[in-house]
Amino acid sequence: MNPETVPDFSVIAIDGPAASGKSTVARKLARRLGFSYVNSGALYRGIAWLANAHSIPPNDAVAVYSRVRKSVFSFELQGKELIFLIDGESPEPHLRDEQVNRSVSAISAIAEVREFLVAHLREFLTWDNLVMEGRDIGSMVFPDTLYKFYIDASLEVRAQRRAVQGQPDDLFFRDRADSSRRASPLTIAEDAHVIDSSSLTIDGVVGEIVGRLKMKRLPEALRLD
Repeated sequence: MNPETVPDFSVIAIDGPAASGKSTVARKLARRLGFSYVNSGALYRGIAWLANAHSIPPNDAVAVYSRVRKSVFSFELQGKELIFLIDGESPEPHLRDEQVNRSVSAISAIAEVREFLVAHLREFLTWDNLVMEGRDIGSMVFPDTLYKFYIDASLEVRAQRRAVQGQPDDLFFRDRADSSRRASPLTIAEDAHVIDSSSLTIDGVVGEIVGRLKMKRLPEALRLD
């Protein structure tokens, strides 16, 4: 983002692997601070759904991006959460479908898709203060934000969480694919604060983040006293 166009809003980056608890933490943190919540992963899942709907193999980068360019994406904040449509249809009911789970890592590895979505993710900061979660928010999307957190948990704990949610998901494969892709891999930003959520409650993780935000003098966090 061009420094001359940086808005007067703050963004808190919440990164981490699948089933680490980052989505629940990010949403609860956003509500506590009065920020808008953006789940970047939902956008990649939306494109996975789009590719599946048009019978496009997720590893066919040219065909996937061609479909993206032909489609109409619309975004808005409703109730402090990002809502989006693709060609006038909400993909939200299908974002956790097994077919989407299987293809989203391949979709996320397409550099052109990431460039397309990163441009939109940065634009959202012109709308409101944000808590944004994903895999490269602190390292790539908003590398200059002062507020970076990486939520982790053991593979065993994350697998248990997925099982409780009733969502089939090969976490070992997802971890390997997300960490080894050439375009914006899952990584811990050098200045991110790492929290292992394996033995913590959601409130415990949120409380630790708020404490760190107060140390960094984030105005909205300071008002929570």
